[in-house]
Amino acid sequence: MSERVAIITGATRGIGLGITKQLLKDGYKICAFGTRNIEDYDEFSKIYDKEKIFYYKGNIANKEDRERFVEKAYERFGSINILVNNAGVAPKVREDILKVSEESIDRLFEINTKSMFFLSQDVARRMIEDNSTEDKCIINISSVSSSVVSTDRADYCISKAAISMITKLFASKLGEYGINVYEIQPGIIKTDMTKVAESKYDKLFAEGITPIKRWGYPEDIALAVSALAEFKFKYTTGQVIRVDGGYTLQTL
Repeated sequence: MSERVAIITGATRGIGLGITKQLLKDGYKICAFGTRNIEDYDEFSKIYDKEKIFYYKGNIANKEDRERFVEKAYERFGSINILVNNAGVAPKVREDILKVSEESIDRLFEINTKSMFFLSQDVARRMIEDNSTEDKCIINISSVSSSVVSTDRADYCISKAAISMITKLFASKLGEYGINVYEIQPGIIKTDMTKVAESKYDKLFAEGITPIKRWGYPEDIALAVSALAEFKFKYTTGQVIRVDGGYTLQTL
């Protein structure tokens, strides 16, 4: 386990930071992609260890940054076992579906969807060529918003729904190479992204919006990633794991 390596995008805060901490605990070396200097992230800077973490500062939506990051990650560790596609953003402003702008949709697709597709493409090609290990998989972090409608976040929902198809497509293609692909759909997770609506969600949890009556936390998503990172789901690919407190259960 100590020789395994994971690429994690958006690794410095929120869900990504939770995944980084958990996989470090599991014995993984980490290739972390972030947008700012290490010292700008209080929690990440506390766990940063240059022997265990390779950090790259860049723009995930930029082709050159993605390619340079992957190249340097392989130069550093020689082999990658897991790609965790976690980087993502919310709309700058929540707007009704009849008012949402092209600029907002372009931004969300560039970061949430297009960058994930092409990073997966790059890493998948290298994984196929890498014969040094059989333990390789791709884990896409999407959202329950890929199927749950929010008409004031149409841009976000569409960008996340596309990730579900990306998961299926890569799962179908990479299965013959022994590379499984999974999707984890977080529910309402307590991060900077949901802080703007914290009081709203506090009220909804108190009213029973989920069977498990509490917020989700980055650690909850990290434990799901950790389970997949143990490579005990060898005969499973293209599947969705919902870590949502039961929010998407259909009940009568």
